[in-house]
Amino acid sequence: VQLVESGGGLVQPGGSLRLSCAASGFTFSNYVMSWYRQAPGKERERVAAITRDGGMTNYADSVKGRFTMSRDNAKSTVYLQMNSLKPEDTAVYYCSARGQQIYWGQGTQVTVSA
Repeated sequence: VQLVESGGGLVQPGGSLRLSCAASGFTFSNYVMSWYRQAPGKERERVAAITRDGGMTNYADSVKGRFTMSRDNAKSTVYLQMNSLKPEDTAVYYCSARGQQIYWGQGTQVTVSA
């Protein structure tokens, strides 16, 4: 089982990034997918989640209106489009799969700084 995040990096405030998480080794379409983040010295928090068929999403208040989560079950991939980024969005971002098991990726660093 693998969840591999990509797309992180350094971006200026107000900029955008698109994270991807490619899954393998399990039946992707059977799993609810989520994005979490963890900033230094803070607890991991859930940023967004999406249902198995992609029909519904849920977002943390801190990112509503700025982040959009989507999934492509044919590609076993989820995405997180992040717009209007703020310095407080700086964190390691993780994707997670929840179903019969819970799986985590290794994380990708997002740094928002001028």
